[in-house]
Formats: sequence, C-alpha cells, structure tokens
Amino acid sequence: MVTAATQRVREHRARLRQEGLRPVQLWVPDTRRDEFRAEAERESRLANEAPDHDDMMAWLDYLSEDLFESA
Repeated sequence: MVTAATQRVREHRARLRQEGLRPVQLWVPDTRRDEFRAEAERESRLANEAPDHDDMMAWLDYLSEDLFESA
C-alpha cells in the first residue's frame, strides 16, 4: 500500500529527475566518534608543531579571507 507521503516523495523525486538531477548518496566521517576526535587532535598537534606552521597558517588565512568578507 502506497501512503500519501510516499507518493509525494515519488513525485518530488520524479520532478527533480525531469530537471536533470539525480540522487547521490554521500558517506562522510562520523565526527561524533571517539576515533575521529582522536585523529583530528593528532593531526592538529602535528600541524601546530610543524616547522612551517607560520607559513601554513598564513596560507590558510589567505584562502579564507573571502569567506568572511561577504558575511
């Protein structure tokens, strides 16, 4: 049995497909896991202790300048 909600979803997806779109499933790291946190902390520590830390930070600042100008 098809419910009204199921039918609406089907119609919505059909309209999107007619517009040339397709569904994509995207898997990303689960940032809530302890392993993720530990790895992020490890990589942050390495970056902070890197000999070229100041150059890296200057580069990141340069890249992010336009992100905050329009906000």
